[in-house]
Amino acid sequence: MHLASLLKGAVRPALDYALPPRCPGCGVIVEADDAFCLTCWSGMRFLGEPCCARCGVPFEHDRGSDAACGACLAEPPPFDSARAVLAYGDIARNVALKLKYGRRIGLARLVARHMARRLPAFEAPPVIVPVPLHRWRLWWRGFNQSALIADHLGKASGIVVDKHALLRVRATQPLRGMHARQRTKAVAGAFALAKGHGVKGRAVLLIDDVHTSGATAAACARALKRGGASSVHLLCWARALPEGAEGTD
Repeated sequence: MHLASLLKGAVRPALDYALPPRCPGCGVIVEADDAFCLTCWSGMRFLGEPCCARCGVPFEHDRGSDAACGACLAEPPPFDSARAVLAYGDIARNVALKLKYGRRIGLARLVARHMARRLPAFEAPPVIVPVPLHRWRLWWRGFNQSALIADHLGKASGIVVDKHALLRVRATQPLRGMHARQRTKAVAGAFALAKGHGVKGRAVLLIDDVHTSGATAAACARALKRGGASSVHLLCWARALPEGAEGTD
């Protein structure tokens, strides 16, 4: 047995005693790292099939693999698909806020591990691109939570990550509290591709933490497709479901 393994085996019990694993959702002590307690796990709504092939909104009944919801049929989004691990609720929100504002950057690994299970199928290897922060926001926060998630997802999946292909060239106001049209206007022209980017002719897996109105993802997708991306697929930790969506609790 290697010395490192011996030291880890000797030190781990002491660390678990001093700093026991805690539920990422509520903070109660749990048996293992990154494990949710039963209460939080029971309160999380995992998303999957059947759903809209375009935006991922859940369907109550299977309509076929290519079926789209009414909203996407009426106004198709610029991204080719959008998928999320969870419906946005108390637990999903707590994890996202702890990562983004509580500086619990270790949660990016947990989020990426769950997102890896929702990876779409690609005919050719895609490139992972996180939704960028403006340089002033990045300087103030110290990290981009979407980029952290992208790094862990790239390591788990073997997909190449390009954190510099997409730029946020204009600072925008926080979108919280805005209605859909205001959000779309706020992010218009906020994103552009960097010189020498590597997305031309490739499928892009766009990574974000939370999908609300879709305005940010749509603006990113437009910029990526103007730069020659063959397709753009959004993958995130949680998404807000539209009111009255089929299959909602």
